[in-house]
Amino acid sequence: MESAHSCVNEANYWKKSGIAKLSLEVSFVGSFFALDQLPSDRRPQVAVAGRSNVGKSSLLNRIVGRKKIAKVSKTPGRTRSLNFFLVSDRFHLVDLPGYGYAKVSKSLRASWGKLIEEYLVNCDDLVGLVLLLDCRREPTEEDWQLIRWLAERELPVLVAITKADKLNRDKLNKKVRKIESELGVAAIPFSAMTGIGKNELISAVNSLVDDNLQQAKAKPNG
Repeated sequence: MESAHSCVNEANYWKKSGIAKLSLEVSFVGSFFALDQLPSDRRPQVAVAGRSNVGKSSLLNRIVGRKKIAKVSKTPGRTRSLNFFLVSDRFHLVDLPGYGYAKVSKSLRASWGKLIEEYLVNCDDLVGLVLLLDCRREPTEEDWQLIRWLAERELPVLVAITKADKLNRDKLNKKVRKIESELGVAAIPFSAMTGIGKNELISAVNSLVDDNLQQAKAKPNG
């Protein structure tokens, strides 16, 4: 059986080949606590969502190729706002507050949930969402609720299976197939530590944005 170190060796191979150098030009726009504060430039937005401690900040730092573009906290549940990042002057990545952290007060969890719901319901510039799932955990009811709601809205969803370096290749492949079968969406194994899945995720996000921009141009007033 192949060990988790094989994933690390595979990542080193891609780095040596030059393929893993793909990165994005990203700048931090700001943290927003209400919808009327959000940027009004009408660029497409791709949200990043997941449970607290699933690795959102680490994922963002890895895909943009910078260590501190998103602050990684040792305490889950620290993100309390909608954090906007401008990518290549084309679109926004939006880091949503993590959900499901039990040690946060009920009132605070409720306010985060309301902010997320208002954003997902009312943001016309949202073109897709990247849902992060820990490879060692099963999807929670909150994950299912989010996926069902997005499906009803016909909003594209990408699943990034985080911390992929924690499983050997066989177990990881089984996890990917299981998630894709259960959720009915494409899943990309991802490791912020090794960089596995980085290029695939960047390409998938860019495709979401490109599709949206092409559709906008095709409209009579586009």
